Amino acid sequence: MNDLISRLLAHERIRAARHHIERTDEVTLARQAALSAIPAPTGAEGRRAAHLAELFRTIGLSDVSIDHAGNVHGWLGKNGRGEAGEVGGPVVLAAHLDTVFGAEVDVAVERRGQRLEGPGISDNARGLAALVAVAEAMVAARVPVARPILFAATVGEEGSGDLRGVKHLLNGKHDVTPAAFIALDGAGLDRVIHRALGSKRYHVTFRGPGGHSWAAFGVANPANAVGRAAALLADLPTQQAPRTTCAVVRLGGGTGLNSIPQEAWLDLDLRSEDPRALAQLDVTVRAALERAADDENRRRTAGSPPLRVEIQLLGDRPSGMTPRAHPLVQAAVAANRALGRDAELASASTDANVPIALGIPAIALGAGGKAGDAHLATEWFENVEGALGIVRALLVTAAMAEVR
Repeated sequence: MNDLISRLLAHERIRAARHHIERTDEVTLARQAALSAIPAPTGAEGRRAAHLAELFRTIGLSDVSIDHAGNVHGWLGKNGRGEAGEVGGPVVLAAHLDTVFGAEVDVAVERRGQRLEGPGISDNARGLAALVAVAEAMVAARVPVARPILFAATVGEEGSGDLRGVKHLLNGKHDVTPAAFIALDGAGLDRVIHRALGSKRYHVTFRGPGGHSWAAFGVANPANAVGRAAALLADLPTQQAPRTTCAVVRLGGGTGLNSIPQEAWLDLDLRSEDPRALAQLDVTVRAALERAADDENRRRTAGSPPLRVEIQLLGDRPSGMTPRAHPLVQAAVAANRALGRDAELASASTDANVPIALGIPAIALGAGGKAGDAHLATEWFENVEGALGIVRALLVTAAMAEVR
């Protein structure tokens, strides 16, 4: 793989594409700021998607469209009959459109020298700007590919989006079965994310009769059950290999200071890199929730109604990994090495989770530069080796697309 990356670096068209990326670095930054300033809360990405689609058309991608989920598609190397290419499935290079910020958040961007500041400026305006930069460079340099490349901007990657966009893209109904999938997510140059951090997210509600805090005292209390559940979950043994976690992330309930609530609730986030460990944790957590309900019911006044527990699945992100020996992972490691950087093999929850779980080789990469305060209104991005991160994405994409 090192030899392949070296050949690509010497390839006339790849050299031209790299030069295009480097000399249009300021254009990429301007696009990044413009994209970040378009609100794109999860579930309301339409304005940003329309802007991406127009950029795709402007830079010369073909068959640009927005699908029913809201994902933006643009193609390079797709043949005139609309078929997938000479050697099978496409390479997908993707970045997610949505941010964690609600519609009420001001997403204006300020620039201070090499630093851009604004909510979502790195996650994921940087990934989107890099997606456009790689596509534009390959079109401008007329890079010849054996496999077509689908450039995709996806909806619903963050939080409650539950990877909705990429799940739709790969649901088998769109004739898109990638040979490789590369997600561009945020900043950075060192990490190669090849392990998918899976999660299950639940909203758990305990419901009971409720009543006056004095007159009805002794009925099964949903607030007590939430406390019992939180304590039981906090006492679960921590599993380190593979690392597997369960966190109570929110809780609430009740209507007043003198009322036993009719319902109380808590939200849970279960995570693991290993699908079997995550499945076992899921069983353990459900048993703890039932035990909390049973413990509270045993203490209720005789003859009073029992409380019940309802478990609602809010998110299900699959886990798994692309083996480190796979050519896709090795291409990313070799690209880092060729650009003078070490590669850190890592785990995260990204759009790459879905293809990995489907058996499609997939990784996620940062798109260069440095960033901080992710998911905060004070988020920032500094364009330090920013172009180099986009060049890395170019090299990995070109390697998988079998540049001729």
